[in-house]
Amino acid sequence: QVQLVESGGGLVQAGGSLKLSCAASGRTFRDYNVGWFRQAPGKERVFVAGISRSGAITPYADSVKGRFTVSIDNAKNTVFLEMNSLKAEDTAVYYCATNNGPIPYTSPARYDYWGQGTQVTVSS
Repeated sequence: QVQLVESGGGLVQAGGSLKLSCAASGRTFRDYNVGWFRQAPGKERVFVAGISRSGAITPYADSVKGRFTVSIDNAKNTVFLEMNSLKAEDTAVYYCATNNGPIPYTSPARYDYWGQGTQVTVSS
């Protein structure tokens, strides 16, 4: 059974930082692409960042480029999303997900397994 568990969310002031983790069981990240998504209240779930199974491809949404960094620790089977210079508009529930395609797609529909999400709240 595949399980993805996000952690590391919380309340932070604007300009601050958080580091989210996505730990997997039942699936090895080196065999799958991983995407990070976020969903704010009343809005659709959108792509934030991704990392390919090789770690060589790391796409980012324009809104987070230069502020967020995605990385992977294969030994711990964990993917991270480091978020710096946080803004109020980054407030959302953040999810990690996996897909078995050739690249980390930006469409949520291309992902099969999802974590339960972790809340990130940025106060202005």
